[in-house]
Amino acid sequence: MLAVADGNGSYGSSSSRMSNNINFNKNPDSSVSISKMDVIIPFTPDVPCDNNGQRMWWAFLASSMVTFFGGLFIILLWRTLKYLWTVCCHCNIKNKEAQKVNNPITIQADGTTKTGNEKEEAPASEVGWMTSVKDWAGVMISAQTLTGRVLVVLVFALSIGALGIYFIDSSDPIESCQNFYKDFTLQIDMAFNVFFLLYFGLRFIAANDKLWFWLEVNSVVDFFTVPPVFVSVYLNRSWLGLRFLRALRLIQFSEILQFLNILKTSNSIKLVNLCSIFISTWLTAAGFIHLVENSGDPWENFQNSQPLSYWECVYLLMVTMSTVGYGDVYARTTLGRLFMVFFILGGLAMFASYVPEIIELIGNRKKYGGSYSAVNGRKHIVVCGHITLESVSNFLKDFLHKDRDDVNVEIVFLHNISPNLELEALFKRHFTQVEFYQGSVLNPHDLARVKIESADACLILANKYCADPDAEDASNIMRVISIKNYHPKIRIITQMLQYHNKAHLLNIPSWNWKEGDDAICLAELKAGFIAQSCLAQGLSTMLANLFSMRSYIKIEEDTWQKYYLEGVANEMYTEYLSSAFVGLSFPTVCELCYVKLKLLLIAIEYKSEQRESRSRKRILINPGNHVKMQEGTLGFFIASDAKEVKRAFFYCKACHDDITDPKRIKKCGCKRIEDEHPSTLSPKKKQRNGGMRNSPNCSPKMMRHDPLLIPGNEQIESMDANVKRYDSTGMFHWCPSKEIEKVILTRSEASMTVLSGHVVVCIFGDVTSALVGLRNLVMPLRASNFHYHELKPIVFVGSLDYLRREWETLHNFPKVFILPGTPLSRADLRAVNINLCDMCVILSANQNNIDDASLQDKECILASLNIKSMQFDDSIGVLQANSQGFTPPGMDRSSPDNSPVHGLVRQASVTTGSNIPIITELVNDSNVQFLDQDDDDDPDTELYLTQPFACGTAFAVSVLDSLMSATYFNDNILTLIRTLVTGGATPELEALLAEENALRGGYSTPQTLANRDRCRVAQLALYDGPFADLGDGGCYGDLFCKALKTYNMLCFGIYRLRDAHLGAPSQCTKRYVITNPPYEFEMVPTDLIFCLMQFDHNAGQSRASLSHSSHSSHSSSKKSSSVHSIPATNRQNRSSKAREARDKQNATRMNRMGPEKRWFTDEAENAYPRNIQIKPMSTHMANQVNQYKSTSSLIPPIREVEDEC
Repeated sequence: MLAVADGNGSYGSSSSRMSNNINFNKNPDSSVSISKMDVIIPFTPDVPCDNNGQRMWWAFLASSMVTFFGGLFIILLWRTLKYLWTVCCHCNIKNKEAQKVNNPITIQADGTTKTGNEKEEAPASEVGWMTSVKDWAGVMISAQTLTGRVLVVLVFALSIGALGIYFIDSSDPIESCQNFYKDFTLQIDMAFNVFFLLYFGLRFIAANDKLWFWLEVNSVVDFFTVPPVFVSVYLNRSWLGLRFLRALRLIQFSEILQFLNILKTSNSIKLVNLCSIFISTWLTAAGFIHLVENSGDPWENFQNSQPLSYWECVYLLMVTMSTVGYGDVYARTTLGRLFMVFFILGGLAMFASYVPEIIELIGNRKKYGGSYSAVNGRKHIVVCGHITLESVSNFLKDFLHKDRDDVNVEIVFLHNISPNLELEALFKRHFTQVEFYQGSVLNPHDLARVKIESADACLILANKYCADPDAEDASNIMRVISIKNYHPKIRIITQMLQYHNKAHLLNIPSWNWKEGDDAICLAELKAGFIAQSCLAQGLSTMLANLFSMRSYIKIEEDTWQKYYLEGVANEMYTEYLSSAFVGLSFPTVCELCYVKLKLLLIAIEYKSEQRESRSRKRILINPGNHVKMQEGTLGFFIASDAKEVKRAFFYCKACHDDITDPKRIKKCGCKRIEDEHPSTLSPKKKQRNGGMRNSPNCSPKMMRHDPLLIPGNEQIESMDANVKRYDSTGMFHWCPSKEIEKVILTRSEASMTVLSGHVVVCIFGDVTSALVGLRNLVMPLRASNFHYHELKPIVFVGSLDYLRREWETLHNFPKVFILPGTPLSRADLRAVNINLCDMCVILSANQNNIDDASLQDKECILASLNIKSMQFDDSIGVLQANSQGFTPPGMDRSSPDNSPVHGLVRQASVTTGSNIPIITELVNDSNVQFLDQDDDDDPDTELYLTQPFACGTAFAVSVLDSLMSATYFNDNILTLIRTLVTGGATPELEALLAEENALRGGYSTPQTLANRDRCRVAQLALYDGPFADLGDGGCYGDLFCKALKTYNMLCFGIYRLRDAHLGAPSQCTKRYVITNPPYEFEMVPTDLIFCLMQFDHNAGQSRASLSHSSHSSHSSSKKSSSVHSIPATNRQNRSSKAREARDKQNATRMNRMGPEKRWFTDEAENAYPRNIQIKPMSTHMANQVNQYKSTSSLIPPIREVEDEC
């Protein structure tokens, strides 16, 4: 190609030269005659190029071919010579071995032997310098060392740089004259290739097989790219040539990313491999087409060339591989067409296999496979485990509730299955606070993606409806182990299904409940809620509503739903008490908060002053007037909003004493005086507030939970007798283990046994059913803050095979019986006197493997409907009801006619099964609609809005979901609720059960007996007694203050008849729960009041006769269990008459039994004799025993103690 001179005789740029070249090729018949190798290379006077202008491409190509074949010849020659040398040496060795056989062995003077022809051999051969150099070179290029990785990455980066220079030079002619000292790109390319040459030398030295190394792809690339650069410098001309082969280095792209620890998964490595092979092949083939099409065929004197840019060649190969072939660009040269023939065969196969696989890998990439980016100033939590639409919606509904303070916490969900469309839509609705990532907490890489090390907590949800609860717990425990192994300091809150699996968490070294780690055992809490309902029906509903976030639903109509929903809006909150309360007793602060601040204080976190105490901080529920408020005391409040609870923190006596509107109580600027209130109290008042026990100093700081200084008579007898009546912690009643055969009742034995005031537990289960954990149900009913005669007998009705599996955890509890049978049998139910029970509990069968969710509760629903349809109109039942039936507090048992309402309720409870107190456990919330046939609940209504739940007759484990978020925001909440419902379970007791799986008996000591001194939940009736004047139209606030001041009883709710608001007598005995009514709430005589009652019955400052009822409409302790002080004489006479009638009836039944089995449940040592002849007890002796039981545990009244001080 000739250059076109301008007017000054100079030559144009390289681009003009290229255009002239193109014009020349298009006009082969030009007047300028060209010989076969005439002047076709553009040159300038500044570049000393060949004046003839001949092509020198053969020189560049020859340098590469000579290097390749010359090196190959040298390697083969070296191998041939080495082989011949090895053969010769092998022959010499054989000859020497033959000579050794013929030569004798001589013994030297030093004792060694030596052959005649043996020469002195050199010491053991050492590593030669060539081997050392080879090892050094291998280390330099190995990716296992830092130097090797840096070198490999640098070579790859320079190769991509050289490829970029090729892309730039591809716009110039294929061959042109260039000055090395003035061409900047040529200088850079020269520097790159010098480095490639040095790296090639290292690779050659380190190669074990030099022949295979010489034939490697990377070596071939170096042969055809490095030598032509040196030829360019020598000839002062450039040939684009085979520099496109540098694109083959892209094949190593995945290896480089693996060296840098960027690619870790197999899918990502495979995807990069496919893409790099496809792209490198595509670019390399395009470079060859660009070379031959712009050069032409050599045998055609390069006359058939066509001007194609490199990127046009890339486009040509793409349409060729895809079999589209538009025809706008095609190969004209023979070499190009021949190459296209073979490339179509391989390229089409590669395109058809690689591209779909690449698309599949990209399409299968996790949509939620990114990493969480933490936001400064904002916490985040990780939620994992059982992630479904139901569990996530319930969790978010409670966690992000508007009644909480501004929740500046981001929720990160981690699950190994991508969410469905409904769950994905839920995440999108909460996209500002919720993120989802696909992965597993068992994979440390996924834990790093969600930044678990910086998370505020990790919450693990459990599948409550799984078929195998133990397997689900094992999965959650493995999640805890994985998370703790990755970051031991992370706080974990996990759900557990079975109580016995909690012990496995204690085996994790980094598990520490003192640092906030908590396990919410659903079986334990569910059984605890149900057990508390046996003591105070409806309490399960109230507690479930308190620990759940519910929005206030306003109803204008005067219906029971109005009052119920007003109570539902209350929740449990914690707040530190103001310094204005320091020094005041708990009842004083409680009254002040309720009357003035409109807050209900039920418990405090108390800092013990005892150094020997294991836990300096403990939660005291209604501790009484002996506990003084300390600075920084944390209070537990019942309120409808978190902002309302702030009043307890902002309250100032100087600024807010005269304020009547609690909304005006806000933060003030005055200085708080810590000793302001204690200084105003008179010494006499201090003495009254603190003198709960007779002590030498009458210290107001004396705590009820310290060892008792003057135990009651019953406690003294227990200590003197040295009998184990309580477990080793003193929290539960205990008896020696019994064989299950000793507590089994036949139907006839149960019919002849006087059962009254007991708890009937109907359970559906067989040998294959998962264990319910009945111990968690029995323990609250055997708490030590009940006297022995107050314990309600428990009768289990169900499969004996199933109960044998549970008996190992029940054999140390007194007054427990078993009736083998089925809860669906009316004969079995009549045998256990279900019409005289205090509560009938129907537990779920745990058959969660049923496909239809509505059928999961079929046995429980059928059993509930069966009991409600039963009729009890026999004379024996009426007689039992008269002699041992329910008597409301404050009323004489022998004169039921004092209250017409009571007479109506008692008679209904005896004659109709619909009035039997029942609580039914449900697995599926929607099945609650089948329990009551007379309600109008919609199937889509939430559980807490249904009538059975509001009445306390239905309970579902789903209501416990809110405890996850409640525990996260305040770890004391879980401790409080476990203290309320479990009867006193402690971490120490859990550690003991983890070791022995059974309660251990302990001797009664002052320390263990002190643990009995704790409050309990009860119900206070307003039929008669000291609060009768407030029951008829009185204000709830007046009742609250009177009960608190007089008896240290903390009222917190009402259990009211459903139709009480109608003002007319109704046959309906259903009741519903009203939580924390306002001060001015009007009461009716039929109301039952939920209260926290002290164990010490004369904790009040006046003598009065009080009792408590244990359920709603008709049931109480049938053994006059809750007498607060010494009863009056006339009441003793009436009680004696009632007991005489009962003893006569019992004696008659004993005579009928004759030599058969006798049953006694009044004394621990006589609870379960079998086949023993016992002489009937006389009526006079029985009266004395009963009278002794009712008065032996009394402690001198508080007034006498204070007078002695």
